[in-house]
Amino acid sequence: MTRRRPRARSALARLVPLVLVPLFLVLAACGAAPPSRPEAATPAPVPSARATPSRSTSTAVLGRGTSPPVHLRIPAIGVSAVVVRLGLNRDGTLQVPGDFDVTGWFTGGPAPGETGPAVIAGHIDSRSGPAVFYRLRELRPGDEITVGRTDGSSVRFAVDGVAQYPKQAFPTEAVFGPSPDPMLRLITCGGTFDRSQRSYRDNIVVTARLAP
Repeated sequence: MTRRRPRARSALARLVPLVLVPLFLVLAACGAAPPSRPEAATPAPVPSARATPSRSTSTAVLGRGTSPPVHLRIPAIGVSAVVVRLGLNRDGTLQVPGDFDVTGWFTGGPAPGETGPAVIAGHIDSRSGPAVFYRLRELRPGDEITVGRTDGSSVRFAVDGVAQYPKQAFPTEAVFGPSPDPMLRLITCGGTFDRSQRSYRDNIVVTARLAP
């Protein structure tokens, strides 16, 4: 029986609505069950972004007005992806990248390098196979993450840890609550696939802080 791939919006969306800033989000679904036969995805148009960072900032705490992210690089898992901007839908859920090979930064929270938890989300898979964050769970403490920004600079983070949470018991305040330091949260889905809900049962969350 052929498995159907959810549309891009249902693939990452249906988040718990934002209650207050700081951010309280849970990804309800971020991909499709593994395909029984290949089928090309039909991504929605996404903004183009130049991602050629040339300057690195890792130790300075940056204030509001920091250049927004345009590129994400995670060498340990082979990720080199465009970062698009994500807002909210009318129902309070997070918008999602229209392309399974790009990531998205939530513009309602801090930019990477600013004080607090910056959030970048990505799909785990699509009908045609693995998506940008398929290997996110493989990251280990110390792995480097580099975020390129619109002004040509970049900010480096080091992974603190990787956690998997059931969506029905997601610790939103612990994951997305206030932080006195610049933090980065990468989030996708994981665990087993719930066919009745057409989504994964868990979330994978990578926590990283500014590299020394």
